[in-house]
Amino acid sequence: MNNQSETKEQNGADAKLLDAIASSKRPDRPSALSSSLTFAKRAMLRIKHIPEQLFDVTVFPIIFLLMFTYLFGGAIAGSTSEYLQFLLPGILVMTVAQITMYTGIDLNNDIRKGIFDRFRTLPIWLPSALVGALLVDTVRYSIASAIMIGLGFLLGFRPDGGFIGIIQAVALMLFFCFSLSWIWTTLGLIMRSEKSLMMVSMMVLFPLTFVSNVFVDPETLPGWLEKFVDVNPISLLVTAVRGLMHGTATLEQIGWVLFVSVLIMAIFAPLTMYLYRKK
Repeated sequence: MNNQSETKEQNGADAKLLDAIASSKRPDRPSALSSSLTFAKRAMLRIKHIPEQLFDVTVFPIIFLLMFTYLFGGAIAGSTSEYLQFLLPGILVMTVAQITMYTGIDLNNDIRKGIFDRFRTLPIWLPSALVGALLVDTVRYSIASAIMIGLGFLLGFRPDGGFIGIIQAVALMLFFCFSLSWIWTTLGLIMRSEKSLMMVSMMVLFPLTFVSNVFVDPETLPGWLEKFVDVNPISLLVTAVRGLMHGTATLEQIGWVLFVSVLIMAIFAPLTMYLYRKK
């Protein structure tokens, strides 16, 4: 009899607990924008506590611009000031494009630590963790752009396109780099380690950025190499950015950059989400 009464009491307690839980109102599901901004804030807080992460967008752009301007300026253009007008848009694109790889590296680190396993169990819009990180990366790219352009003005850079041309050029570059980051998020989900991801990223980015029209006019290159440079996505972006800054850009040049950017996102954004759900 005692066991039966204890069982009834336990069942009654369980029923009361179930009623209490079931009767309480659950929090509303966060919107896609809200959850994305939350993850963006998380990435910003990580930068706040580890500020040396900004070295790649502060120190490196300065070193690159000073080194290439004064190393190649006299040899290629005969004047560092003249070469700077040609070089700065290209070196800006090269620097920002190269730091896009850190998007995939940060993602790979979170996956290896098990953080993203927890994120996937939350009742949120699934891509928000990735979109939030990409939004903060766009802020990082903007910082690098501001530093390089500011330093360029101190060194004598004078774009004919004026302030509007600079803003348009930076906006176009940010859009392209945002799309480029989706490639590294895909690789971040595939690669097993941070080192392997960095190696693959450098194998892709170094040929694209150095075998381009960043440093020299493609017409000075051998014919077979000029053909590669002409279709290189980095060259297409450099041409458009250089044209916008100096007021000579055409709709065709801008259109090709937008087309390539959309194409990259159309391929790698769905692929990233597929791997993110299945991994």
